[in-house]
Amino acid sequence: MVKNFIEELQWRGMLHDSMPGTEEHLMEEMRSAYVGFDPTADSLHIGNLVPIMLLAHYQRAGHKPVALVGGATGMIGDPSGKSAERNLLDEKTLKHNQDAIKNQLSRFLDFESKAANAAVLVNNYDWMKDFSFLDFIRDVGKHITVNYMMAKDSVKNRISSESSEGMSFTEFTYQLVQGYDFLHLYRDNDCTLQMGGSDQWGNITTGTELIRRIAGGKGYALTCPLITKSDGSKFGKSEGGNVWLDAKRTSPYKFYQYWLNTSDEDAEKYIKIFTFLDKQEIEGLIKEHNETPHLRILQKKLAEEITIIVHSEEDLANAITASNILFGKSTSEDLKKLDEATFLDVFEGVPQAEVSRNVIKDGMDIIAALAEQSGFLKSNGEARRALKENSIAVNKEKVREGYAISLDDLINDQFVLLQRGKKNYFVLRIV
Repeated sequence: MVKNFIEELQWRGMLHDSMPGTEEHLMEEMRSAYVGFDPTADSLHIGNLVPIMLLAHYQRAGHKPVALVGGATGMIGDPSGKSAERNLLDEKTLKHNQDAIKNQLSRFLDFESKAANAAVLVNNYDWMKDFSFLDFIRDVGKHITVNYMMAKDSVKNRISSESSEGMSFTEFTYQLVQGYDFLHLYRDNDCTLQMGGSDQWGNITTGTELIRRIAGGKGYALTCPLITKSDGSKFGKSEGGNVWLDAKRTSPYKFYQYWLNTSDEDAEKYIKIFTFLDKQEIEGLIKEHNETPHLRILQKKLAEEITIIVHSEEDLANAITASNILFGKSTSEDLKKLDEATFLDVFEGVPQAEVSRNVIKDGMDIIAALAEQSGFLKSNGEARRALKENSIAVNKEKVREGYAISLDDLINDQFVLLQRGKKNYFVLRIV
């Protein structure tokens, strides 16, 4: 029994466009649909989350999701939304990236069950690698006119753009290769729907055209909106670049913080798109948030839900602990639970000084630590005054004059956190 997938997308704000008849087609029985992912990195980023969620909701509606890793198309480069050519990757790198991407997708999709609608991962390199150029232009190219290809926005925009160097023949043919993917999956996997971002509409409809002209069949297209932020800045980017799903590239703490820092307007939109919470629960959260916006209920719930899905409950707990270190009450024990990467993320931009391990082996006087050894405070006199005012803490715990920093104070065997007042931090790195 299939559920109404289109209806689910509509209330979540995840439907941009679909071909006429798509909803009826999906309500008849279980159908296979695919989304393509670019394998040029060994991690997806949050810009990929909308198409991932499309597939996840598709499976939850009782349909069969097919995740296509573009091993062949990744060697070419999609011109949609791009102004420059893409670097080409070798087969070994693409294989590594494919395995990493499947691992990330398995947080959202069920690949393992014996159910009829278990997810499938395919790589278009498998069917393109032995396809000769002559065979391709004879069997596929002759069915699509240059006029048809030139009319696509992704091609028109690239050729007419003043900042562009034009478009290579390689990229011009991209829509044909992607269109052939749809035809291949239609024939071999009974796949009748391709989904993607709204910038993919041209490439997707080239596929439906090939299915019509070559296979005499009917393929469907569905796109989701490209996500924007209310302030006009690009969704999915932070000051450090992409927000990745891989914990080694973007720590769970930074990942959690990205969602926590969402504006009220965006949080109301994102909680529908990036969580599996149902309509009733989300409407309740929005109402509660609007009554007490200062509590940031939507942001907290959004950040919690998506951090658990992408990472784990343990990573979420660590991220909340780390967040409380800067913004709430926390202890020396909380600090010592942080791994090195998270500690450095939390105190990114905080001034640091290196101190020799020999200096603190026998205990380093707090006044020396604050002034001479670190330069955190300007002089011994200022350090004494601050200590008398009870405004100095070592690893979040207040200390008095006469305190000595020792090896027991080390966080991760290499850091000591000094603090004056509520917001002035300084990190000693013990080398």
